[in-house]
Amino acid sequence: MALSAAEVNTLKLAPPVEGVIPAILNRWSSRAYSSQEVSEADLAKIFEATRWTASAYNEQPWRFVVGVRGSETHAKIAASLMGFNQGWAIKAPVLILTMAQTHFTHNGKENPCAMYDLGAATAALTLQATELGMTTRSMAGFDPQAARESLQIPEEFALATVISLGYQAEPEVLEEEQMRAQEASPRKRKPLNELVFTEWGKGAELTW
Repeated sequence: MALSAAEVNTLKLAPPVEGVIPAILNRWSSRAYSSQEVSEADLAKIFEATRWTASAYNEQPWRFVVGVRGSETHAKIAASLMGFNQGWAIKAPVLILTMAQTHFTHNGKENPCAMYDLGAATAALTLQATELGMTTRSMAGFDPQAARESLQIPEEFALATVISLGYQAEPEVLEEEQMRAQEASPRKRKPLNELVFTEWGKGAELTW
């Protein structure tokens, strides 16, 4: 029996932990998007969240190129997608190309933290989208050079990912059976003691 979008969303939720920000527990990466558009006001809120992300020397090296469905920018970002991403992501109402300036503006030296800072800003983006009832998915499966050329991105910016953004739909909108199965499967995470150590190889025994 096919699951509804609401049923899938309930299945994907992380176990509740008192004191953990709900958006963190509720965030997951859907591939199934409804036809509902994302408002300009909500996009502004999402990118306002990225604007206040911390960064080395307050450089704020992240940049985002936003394509709303029906626009030339959306079509160009979609055209850069590779493999099976072409089949589902082009249906997302918003596609976002992420990048970071690789050198500091104050001295011209290489910024070793640029991609880290972009990742932090992207995390803020995804959590704010979750807070607004939306879903996102980050994709490495795109052609950076094709995106750079079609969107005329300067060479001093390193392209990282494409993010799809919109409202979740039923898994049945996905054409491939494997993707429908993945959409409706529970999320899994490693236990904390495999990720957090008190010394190398010794897992931290943290409880709440």
